[in-house]
Amino acid sequence: MKIPWWGKMGAKLILSRLPLGYDAWQRLGLFRHGRMDAGEYAVSVFNGHVERAGMADGLLNKTVLELGPGDSIASAVIAAAKGARAILVDRGDFARHDLGPYLDLVRMLKEKRPGRYLPELSDCRTTKELLARCGALYMTEGLKSLAQIEKASVDLIFSQAVLEHIRKKEFLEMMRECHRILKPGGVCSHKVDLRDHLGGALNNLRFSEPIWESRYFVASNFYTNRIRCHQMLRLFSDAGFEVEVAGVLRWDDLPTARNKLAPEFKDLPDDEIKIYGFDVLLRNEVV
Repeated sequence: MKIPWWGKMGAKLILSRLPLGYDAWQRLGLFRHGRMDAGEYAVSVFNGHVERAGMADGLLNKTVLELGPGDSIASAVIAAAKGARAILVDRGDFARHDLGPYLDLVRMLKEKRPGRYLPELSDCRTTKELLARCGALYMTEGLKSLAQIEKASVDLIFSQAVLEHIRKKEFLEMMRECHRILKPGGVCSHKVDLRDHLGGALNNLRFSEPIWESRYFVASNFYTNRIRCHQMLRLFSDAGFEVEVAGVLRWDDLPTARNKLAPEFKDLPDDEIKIYGFDVLLRNEVV
């Protein structure tokens, strides 16, 4: 039986109050932060952002930052295979710490491109050791972690359906920190999903700002900041970036009726409200 969006929301509101850590929910298969723990998918995502950023000719000795790696530190291994250093920044320690998926990824990478830059990882006993051998950092305090990274030290920043989850009140500051740490000439590549994360529609726009931004909703694993496409593009510019939209996805018909939306959303023009996803490149132009 298909669970309606309101049923999912109610269940997550209740379950998120229980005194269990994220790893327990992850093992039960109830909560997930992305799909980067699947090797082929992680490689596809990583390579897609690299190509979109125009860096497919090589990442040797470059620094790549993944914003919101979620359930996986796979990008650390993939970056190392390309001779790059990875920094993974999230708002908590959500990554799987069993080594099996990462060692499977190592074998896959060696089979496809033998003799690349991967260090010996087969005898690693912990993810901490694996990260160290890859020369990677895994930082789990969100905005605070970004603030600890050296200015103009990162060549590429990427995220996969992550920006919509950044707390609304922190979004601009987060983007300013990304601009600060990006090297002149560096690039950010982001894929943004504007659908609700309950049923793939606009049910998140049904609620007033005070309710949606309350601590109960924010902490319940279905939070999105509800910043629409054009507003987000303006915030990127306000943070100092040169902005290039690389692709836009639109509904032909709204999946949630306008009269069901909160007042601040129901009168948005069609060219805004029908956008459910977009790809964007942000550049720190050389002055």
